[in-house]
Amino acid sequence: MSISKTHPASQPDWNNLDVLHKNTLPPRTNLYVHNSLENAISYIVTKSNSICLSGTWKFNFAVNPFEAPEGFEDPAFNTAEWDDTNVPSMWQLNGYGKGPHYTNVNFPIPVDPPNVPFEENETGSYVTKFTVPDFLRDSQLRLRFEGVDSAFHIWVNGKEVGYHQGSRNPSEFDVTSFVHKTDENTLAVRVYQYCDGTYIEDQVSLFRPMENEWDASARTVQALGEANFCISYRDVYLLGFPAESRIEDIFVQTKLDSEYVDADLKVRVLVTGSGKIRLDLFNSWKTEIVATETKIVSEGYTEFSLPVKNPSKWTAETPTLYHLVISLDDSSFIAHRVGFRQVEVKDGLIKVNGKRIVLKGVNRHEHHPRYGRAVPSHVLKRDLMIMKAHNINAIRTCHQPSDVTLYNFADTLGFWVMDEADIECHGFESICDAALSPAERALPFRERQLLTRNDAAKWTTDNPDWEKAYVDRAQQLVHRDQTHPSVIMWSLGNEAFFGQNFKSMYDWIKSYDDSRPIHYEADIYAETMDMYSMMYPPIETIVDFAKDGSKTKPLILCEFIHAMGNGPGNIKEYIDAFYEHPKLQGGFAWEWANHGLLTKDKETGEEFYAYGGDFGDVPNDGNFIMDGLLYSDHTPSPGLAEYKKAIEPVKIISHTSQTATIINRYDFVTLDHLECSYMVLSEGVPTSNGRIDLPSGIGPGQTAEVGLPPSLTDLDGEVIVQLSFRERKPTLILPVGHEVAFGDIPIKGSSVPLTPRLHALGKIAVTETPTLLTIVSAGAVVWKFSPVHGKLRSLTKNSTEFLATSPNFTAYRAPTDNDAPQDGRDWKDRLLHLAKTYTRTCTWGAGTDEDAFVIRVQQRFAPPALSWSIDLDITYTFDASGGVAIRVKGTPKGQNFPRTLPRIGLSMELPHEWAGGSGNKESAVTWYGHGPGESYRDKKLSQRTGVYRVASVSELWTDYEFPQEGGNRTDTRWVKFTHAGGESITAQFADLGTEGKQRKLFDFNASHYRVPDVEAAKHPYELRRKKTENVVQRLDAAHHGLGSGSCGPRTRDEYSLLTEEFAFEVLLM
Repeated sequence: MSISKTHPASQPDWNNLDVLHKNTLPPRTNLYVHNSLENAISYIVTKSNSICLSGTWKFNFAVNPFEAPEGFEDPAFNTAEWDDTNVPSMWQLNGYGKGPHYTNVNFPIPVDPPNVPFEENETGSYVTKFTVPDFLRDSQLRLRFEGVDSAFHIWVNGKEVGYHQGSRNPSEFDVTSFVHKTDENTLAVRVYQYCDGTYIEDQVSLFRPMENEWDASARTVQALGEANFCISYRDVYLLGFPAESRIEDIFVQTKLDSEYVDADLKVRVLVTGSGKIRLDLFNSWKTEIVATETKIVSEGYTEFSLPVKNPSKWTAETPTLYHLVISLDDSSFIAHRVGFRQVEVKDGLIKVNGKRIVLKGVNRHEHHPRYGRAVPSHVLKRDLMIMKAHNINAIRTCHQPSDVTLYNFADTLGFWVMDEADIECHGFESICDAALSPAERALPFRERQLLTRNDAAKWTTDNPDWEKAYVDRAQQLVHRDQTHPSVIMWSLGNEAFFGQNFKSMYDWIKSYDDSRPIHYEADIYAETMDMYSMMYPPIETIVDFAKDGSKTKPLILCEFIHAMGNGPGNIKEYIDAFYEHPKLQGGFAWEWANHGLLTKDKETGEEFYAYGGDFGDVPNDGNFIMDGLLYSDHTPSPGLAEYKKAIEPVKIISHTSQTATIINRYDFVTLDHLECSYMVLSEGVPTSNGRIDLPSGIGPGQTAEVGLPPSLTDLDGEVIVQLSFRERKPTLILPVGHEVAFGDIPIKGSSVPLTPRLHALGKIAVTETPTLLTIVSAGAVVWKFSPVHGKLRSLTKNSTEFLATSPNFTAYRAPTDNDAPQDGRDWKDRLLHLAKTYTRTCTWGAGTDEDAFVIRVQQRFAPPALSWSIDLDITYTFDASGGVAIRVKGTPKGQNFPRTLPRIGLSMELPHEWAGGSGNKESAVTWYGHGPGESYRDKKLSQRTGVYRVASVSELWTDYEFPQEGGNRTDTRWVKFTHAGGESITAQFADLGTEGKQRKLFDFNASHYRVPDVEAAKHPYELRRKKTENVVQRLDAAHHGLGSGSCGPRTRDEYSLLTEEFAFEVLLM
């Protein structure tokens, strides 16, 4: 057989490790050329020598590059029958291809680097027409793309211009010789879903490892733009640069003296051609030139050094910016913001301007629920404003460079940025883990992980064939973002193991930019990097690190407090550790927002936020992508409120009845910009309020004593003073009066006498049948009790029924995301979700008090199949005044009972007339405790103590995008439910240690959802179908904490509800 032809005829660029780019210009900082100083210093892109080519393009989809239309780049090619599509956009969200696909770690393609599938490599072909405007016709013309996933070729007027890969890195092409200056031009772009770079882009391409992104392989043409000046900030631009002599790039550093007072502005300018370069540094108001220098330059780099006397320093708390204008021959101008700050690792700490900082940050992906990764700039700005309002001071650009608009905002608004290179290859770890021997699988987790990661690194990270690809991504990152003061450290990537190629990245960065420390978590011993880094460690681990004198570099938690679903719990302990131990310099919460994509149920049309598997994507990792402090629509979740409280910059650290001691947890500023107000609560009700004078000049880390209002101990009942710290004046982001911190100060404790029962005007009456006891109070309360089932069947007040179902001991909750892998697994293994009560005996008779009637029930709470149980001794005491006390004693018995219980308490349902609504004159639920939002024993500090009301029970529910336990209220003193007809019933818990005379704090929950229905539902719209009109009520003596076990430590023991003997008493009246 004679072989004369081969397919493919040549090795595709997208499947060739030796081809990273073709005909691209060298990477550079983000800059625009203007024709005047005034235009340049305005930073308005539309005033620059550029045009935005975003808009409607012609689009064709193909399942692979070889079946894409041939010759589409020819200007004569007929695209009239092609679809119209918006650029930028994601074709998966426009109905093309297989749709979005989410996995956590595993590659969804056969693993054979650098080869990717040929037959199944979705391909998009895009065509648009443009004409060069008059003001650009004499320029060198460039096409700039800010990000194309994952690789692409471009043609202009039928001629191939070049190729680029690297999904989140910009690319720029000189198209001067390709463009018709006066006629219409055809721009054609072909985008490939996969390329060899896919193997080191786990976090950006079709698959999303732990870093939680969706496939945006058709984020076709995305380019840069300043905020508010383009329809979408990921656009493609036609740029004009001077044709003969021009500024190609700039490099900026600010060097402070040894006292961090005076500065030198170091600038390196790369010029093509020659001419007069002038540097003018304007003050922050652009009203005065504070430094200037002029040089006659020729081809290449020219260095400038401008001394600046005591400039205002840039920090995340004081983001003062100066404005650098660089001109060439007084005819072309570029401008860039400059922040005077110096970052260094000194004395074993990361310091800015000589001071230790604490990163109170978040991991942020680019996400929009409708547009995927094409995020409009106003949405980005809103996110950053929410961060500022919640005391967040740092962003990690997980796990790739963000669009440049983020950095411009961060410079202006004030954020510390960990800027991360576009590298991850986590999927190799699964391959190596699957190859372990039985003996290796039995190793402790950390040893096993080290073993698999060492082997996984051999694929690409420690493979010299991939060195160029790795270093290229460092160069792209640093060249683009080096001028931004907000970028205080580089990060080399994420979950790509450790090897020589990361050392090469480190070495190149240090050779080019020695002004920032470098981070990479997988260098676990900080062999090369400038700091240690960890993900999701227990608090004990980081405290041990801090106490280890051999650790001479600081520690950053690049990911911690996994915010998946209802959680995270115990944030406070991490933040306290950061401030107690200097080497612990903060971290980045995982993560900023859920990544659900808004879609509709195919059968009903109901909208919901979709996650892995909802698009038929296989393999997938389900809802692990829903792990943010914001919901998918980018509104705050309860977890964000808790994080804000934990990282607040003012803390009350001690108090007496007359004074409170506060500490300033800012890094640079005093508390002079804040004012303090107080409110006094007696039994949750405000009695007085006013202002408290703060001493002036309370510096970072300093404490101060403030006076509290007088005569607090003279008030009745529980007394609390609430302090609030608010902005005195409006800031760039925050309005006057915005609260940055608060604290509850208990003056008199919550252990006060129970609400007294009404005096009975008669005796209790009881009638009996073999199956029913009817008990009538001296007033208008009637109870009906089944001795057969050992349950209270009815409770009426003035003929108003309170019960739709009997109060029953229960111990389960719908598992949270943080429950599921750890404590929740134990509950399932022990069949706790199937456990229920079985009545053994029931006895009754008059109580020792002649005004009471007592029923005692012996029950066994147990699951099927297993032998463990909780033996229950339940006593009902019916009082002639109309109250009933339900005392429950529980004793765990048998083998293999759960280590913890989700909760212990009573569950019941109330008829729908107790649910409230618009027609009710009174609030459906009123309570004294933590509120107004949900709370749990390790997620309650963000909720103040007070008396709260809701008009409808529905308002108490937290509608998580993956249904789970929610809506609990902790530390409740009493809760009152009100019927539509005006009747009410109040619940309290008695402190058995005081013989039932003092009240005890408890939890309650009221909703329209039963636990099995919540647990079974996968989306809120599915749960709403199971909504009951009844009120599903829980009264809990104790409730298990939340932790962050979905990807981190389980609930800490001090917040766990351990399975042990218990007793509690509920009073309904």
